[in-house]
Formats: sequence, C-alpha cells, structure tokens
Amino acid sequence: MPKPDRETQQYIQSIAEITDMLIVMTQAAKKILEDDYLIAKDKITVIPHGTHLVENFDKKCLKEKYGYQNRKVLSTFGLLSSGKGIETTLKALPSIIRQYPETLFLIIGKTHPCVVQQEGEKYRQNLELLIEELDLSGNVDFVNNYLPLDLLLEYLQLTDIYLFTSKDPNQAVSGTFSYAISCGCPIISTPIPHALEVLEKGAGIIIDFNDSLQLAEHVINLLDDESLRDRITLNGLHQMAPTAWENSALAHAQLFTSISNSNLNIQYKIPEINLNHLKKMTTDFGILQFSIINRPDEESGYTLDDNARALIAMCQYYRMYKRKDDLNYINIYFYFILFTFQEEGSFLNYVDVKKQFTDQNGTCNLEDSFGRAIWALGYLISIQEIIPSELIIKAKKLFNKVILQAEYVHSTRAMAFIIKGLYFANTKNANPLNIQLIEKLADRLVQMYKHETDDQWQWYESYLTYANSVLPEAMLFAWLTSDKPIYHTVALASFDFLMYKIFSPDAIKVISNKGWMHNGQEINADHIGGEQPIDVAYTILALNEFYNNFKIEDYKDKMFTAFDWFLGNNHLNQIIYNPCTGGCYDGLEESYINLNQGAESTISYLMARLTMEKHTISAEKPGQNTQGKKIHFLKPI
Repeated sequence: MPKPDRETQQYIQSIAEITDMLIVMTQAAKKILEDDYLIAKDKITVIPHGTHLVENFDKKCLKEKYGYQNRKVLSTFGLLSSGKGIETTLKALPSIIRQYPETLFLIIGKTHPCVVQQEGEKYRQNLELLIEELDLSGNVDFVNNYLPLDLLLEYLQLTDIYLFTSKDPNQAVSGTFSYAISCGCPIISTPIPHALEVLEKGAGIIIDFNDSLQLAEHVINLLDDESLRDRITLNGLHQMAPTAWENSALAHAQLFTSISNSNLNIQYKIPEINLNHLKKMTTDFGILQFSIINRPDEESGYTLDDNARALIAMCQYYRMYKRKDDLNYINIYFYFILFTFQEEGSFLNYVDVKKQFTDQNGTCNLEDSFGRAIWALGYLISIQEIIPSELIIKAKKLFNKVILQAEYVHSTRAMAFIIKGLYFANTKNANPLNIQLIEKLADRLVQMYKHETDDQWQWYESYLTYANSVLPEAMLFAWLTSDKPIYHTVALASFDFLMYKIFSPDAIKVISNKGWMHNGQEINADHIGGEQPIDVAYTILALNEFYNNFKIEDYKDKMFTAFDWFLGNNHLNQIIYNPCTGGCYDGLEESYINLNQGAESTISYLMARLTMEKHTISAEKPGQNTQGKKIHFLKPI
C-alpha cells in the first residue's frame, strides 16, 4: 500500500533487511517500495503475475457449446465482493442494449467466502435487485460456480469484451485481468496500476472508476469495430506472452540461481509430443505457410518447403508410433510435392489458396526447395516397409525423375539436402548411380571447403548463414555411403568448427538473420535476436547423426543444450515452444518473441522433438553436475 504509517513502513523494512530480494508483480509496486518504504532498488525484482497459455478455440463454436450463439458476450469473473464494482457495468447496460439488444453480460464466480461469512449473499442480492430494476433479466446471467480452469478459460475465450471494474485504486495486480487478456479478450478496465502498465500499448481501454457512461461508450465502440477488437486482442496477447506461467517459473529460477550460494542447475522437462497445431495448419491440400498467433492464415497459401519438411516430420512420427490415421497426413504432404513437380524435372515452391502457382516462383532461387523435396522423398522411401506400397511406388517414380536434374544444382545447401535424400533412399534401395551422384555433389562441397578454409576458418563458404549444420551432416552421409577419408575429415572439422561458433558452455546462439558471420568475425554482439527455430532444429538433427556415428558425449550434451533453447534457455529466458497449442513461435528477437506459429517453425520444432525422443529415457541431462541442487520444470503450472 502507498503512503504507509510508520509501523507498517518499519515492518516492511524489517522484511527487506533479512532477505536477499523482494519480488513484486508491477513496476508501480516497485516504485512504491522505493519511494514510500525506502527500499533500495537493487533489492527489488519485478516478475509479472503469471497467466495460462491457451489454445484459442473458435469463439463461435464455444458460444454454441454454452448456448450463447448470436449473443454479444461481455463478462467479468472472480470471487464476488462489492470491490468488484459490477454495478458500474449493470448501469451501463441499458445504453449498450439499445444499440445491441443481443448483448449478454456474464458474471462468473461464487461470492468470496469471507464476504459470505460476514454478510452472506447481500452483495449478490443487491445486484439481482438492480438487474430487476433496470429490466436486464434477459441480458445478465450469473454463473454462480467456482469453475475448474478448463471451463473458465473457455468462458473467457467466448467473451467478446472483458470488463474489469475494480473500485480499489491501490489494487496492485489482478490475476483475473491477466487471464482475460491471455484468452484474447479485448479489455476495458479501471485504472489500477497493473492495468495502466499492461494496457498502455494498445492492449485495452482505461476508464475512470465508477463511470458507467464511459464504459457504455467504449463497449459500443468496440462492438461497432471488429478490426479494433482484433488489434486490441493481438496487442494484449503480445503483452501477456512473456508472463506465461512457464516464463514466470523461469524468471524465479533465474533469480534463485543468481542469489544462491549453492550450485543450482535448471533442468527443463521436455514436453510431450503434440501434433495439434500441425494438424490444424493442414488442409486436404497441404500445410499452410503462416499463422496469426495460432490461427492458420489461409491467405498465406502453401510452399513446397513446408510440405517437404512436414512429410519428413510425419514420417518420423509414423515410424515411431505407426498410427494409421497419420498416414493421411503423409499422403497429403506427398501429393502436394507431386503437385509442384514440373515435367522438365524441377519444382515450383509457392502455391496460393486457390491452388495456383504464384509470381514468387519467378523471383526466387528454387534450388533449395528442389533439394528439400529430394530429402523428403528419400526419407519417405527409407521407411518403405511400413508405408503402403502404392505410395512408395509413386514416391520412387518421382524420386527417380527428379534426381536426373540433381547434378545441375550448385546451391550449397541444396546440394546438402540432395545428399541427405539420396543417402536415405539408398539405405533401402542401394543404387550405384545414387552413390555416384552423392560423391559428385560431396566432391563439390569438399572443393568449396578447401577453397575457403584457413587456420581460423573451416567452412565451405566465407560466411555462416542459415541451415549451416546441414553441410557437415551431408558430408557425414557422403562418408557413410562411400567411406572416403576426405569426407570423414571435412565432416568432423567443419562440424566442430560450427559448434565452436554457436555454442557457449551452457547455451546455443545460432547465427542471426540480422547479419551473417563472415570469415574473420565472431558472432556480432550487435546482432541480438533474429534466431530461427529451423536453425536450432537442424543443429539438433545433425548432432544426433554425429553422436550416433561417433558416440562423442559432447554431441549428445549439446543436443539437450540446443533443445533447451525452445524451452527458455535463450537470451530472453522465455519459451519458444507453446506446449498448449503444439505450435512453435516464429523467432527469437532482441526484446520479444514472435508469437506467430507458422509451419516452418512448428515443423522444425517437431523434427527436433522427435529426434530427441530416444535420448530422453533418463530424467538427468547428460553431463550435468549431479552434485548441485536442481530446479525442475515438470509440466506447465
């Protein structure tokens, strides 16, 4: 509380004297401690109130589920007491109903037990009398229950506008407020400190205390303007994402680690495999390219790149679990690849929602897409014993057509993808022509390596860019195919060089797309962010292959370190993977996470997660100091 009496001030000061750190949930609370309680600022940490990740179900479907179809739903929730100021909304409703007669106001929650003990249901009864007086019985519903979490989150997700009308200007923080924003509710709020901090960047609307006229005006404006509601929703989700319970837990763990004199190690529990978002992004034609948060963006169309990666990921999954229903997805992704094939032996990459090839195909280098398609087809062929024979026959026919053009490809990564595809296909269909082609492409990579390498730089190009790990991985596959010593030497030297550049002892930082690393440079400290899930995933895939073949424990350790990047071991200490949706966020930037969960990032995470599966038998992270105390993240809170 601000402006404390002397006794209260001394009490809080005595707490501060015997603690290493005080934790508050808002900057306003921190300032009160500094100004009114005279607590040193370096003894106060702000960790925002946590909130739940939600799957963002379709609002229309949820309204139908609860019988609110064709209604404009306003809501508020929490343990009921006079401090909630619900009468402010009731007095605003007549004006709102005149514009929108279908409006329904949900008052969700039981009366606070302390209120019941002191005065019974007096406050609820007063609200009921006011509803009757204002003739609102058809526009107000009490949900007089303490709802389980899953039902509560569904009620919030079906809400069109959430109303927070607390009467207390000193209420520092509200969990109900946080939950509503994380559920995508446009919010109108009285100016408690928490609301002022969160809503200042277009994430909601502030009204004065007890002002029914303001509330009515803003509700009507929001109901008039769907695009404004959508903007507020997106702004709110971006504001609240860093406060997910997983991130709150990480923030506390980082704090405990920093102030503890003992050896604390943070362990990240690898989430269960979740295909929900992948399947949500997939139509009967292919996987869509982009997503707005976790809502598939149909207008973004499709790419060969994404469908090739999706085919590999689903083949990985099917190889492990052999669930027949998932064969449908393998078919969808394969037939998309077939759709993009051109009779002269090439592929087109970009397809719009109307299944028309777009002009982008004429302005982009398509060799990498060509290589990814061969990789996907080769991987499909490599599991032919568990795939229906008619699909394998078509895959082999297409594979044999496209590799006729493979020797004419000169893009560095495209050659690596082709080698991977040839290697996988050859595990079940040994073909001297495939081996010759692997060697031809691998020899080119060796020549590039020899041309660029020096005492300080062991790489195929004069710079490190994207998908770097596929190059040494391809050289490893070339060596496994032909047993040529030079391939072995180049594979190990280049891979270890790359690992040295992107790993610190306890974290991975892949090359930023804000600026590639050139020979003679270290990773530019100015290029913070711009890290993509696909680069981390490809690194994990390569580490797995190198570990499987050389049994070097450091490779296995690095796999877990790299995977922890998805779970919060990054420069923002925030999760990149959303365990609720099964989607992966699109990128780690300097000061924020890109919350869109597009196909590339989601599939990349899934490929990495499936690769990790066989390495997660033990709960202990390989190579970890088991003498220290550990902080475990078992599952989302």
